[in-house]
Amino acid sequence: MDALAGLLDGPRARGAFLIRACFDPPWSVRVEDRAPLTVMVMVRGTAWVTPDRGEPVRLRAGDLAIARGPDPYTCADDPDTAPQALILPGAECRYPDGRSLNGSMDLGVRTWGDRPDGSAVLLIGTYLRQGEISGRLLNCLPPLLSLPADVWDHPLTPYLMTEIARDAPGQEVVLDRLLDLLVIAALRTWFARPEAEPPAWYRALADPVVGRALRLLQDDPAHPWTVASLAAKAGVSRAALSRRFTDLVGEAPMTYLTGWRLALAADALRDTDDTLEAIARRVGYGSPFALSSAFKRVYGVSPQEHRRRPATAREDARV
Repeated sequence: MDALAGLLDGPRARGAFLIRACFDPPWSVRVEDRAPLTVMVMVRGTAWVTPDRGEPVRLRAGDLAIARGPDPYTCADDPDTAPQALILPGAECRYPDGRSLNGSMDLGVRTWGDRPDGSAVLLIGTYLRQGEISGRLLNCLPPLLSLPADVWDHPLTPYLMTEIARDAPGQEVVLDRLLDLLVIAALRTWFARPEAEPPAWYRALADPVVGRALRLLQDDPAHPWTVASLAAKAGVSRAALSRRFTDLVGEAPMTYLTGWRLALAADALRDTDDTLEAIARRVGYGSPFALSSAFKRVYGVSPQEHRRRPATAREDARV
């Protein structure tokens, strides 16, 4: 499993949801939900996304934007339009004066706003929680990025528009998977652009030697890897692999493996009820004690303490 897959691993465990937002001008929504990732696709009309820090981004039909939390931002028909609604953590909606807005702008199945055929229509997908694996990728994104329609012409958008209003059995699973595909495709497109700054390991995946080693480590972290066994699989000498891996990734192969294993363990502690023994075995540690020692050395808390901490506390500490 690579970090793109980890970003979307179990979207319901991550608290993901997808809605269609429909508005008539003037409209403005202030978003303070602290979500680590929100993707917006402009289906009809135009909108401005204005972060608290940074320049506004204009979205036209077909354009896509990704906001990386937890910083707030405003989505509106114009940057000067005052907010008319406030989105808070837990998908709580309020008027700017504090009155509850929950329910008053519901327009049917997964649709929210002024009227279903509003002049501005956006698809909005939000992931409410971030894992350690996904953080390896998200932390390299700017707070707000956009992809214009001329570089982002994806066939998923019309399909999503059709599916989002349906209320059929298994629909949440269908939408989860479509949202996954949308985000993966968008991030691939973004990291291929010259202005992007992908993490070193992401760039290294394109290398025929280091990319092979990285995939082996990511796909089978429980294997008792050594530099020698990795080098044999990659078809180079141990010294050549160590040198090339460190140059491209920025850390030695075994150091990368340790970080990957502990990140997997941290996410498993948060997202599952599995025992520490089962998690240790799955990520490549011989005993719960060995995992606990390594985990506390890197994260500063024991696995049990990490599991007990509220998600917001863990994410605040990460930020």
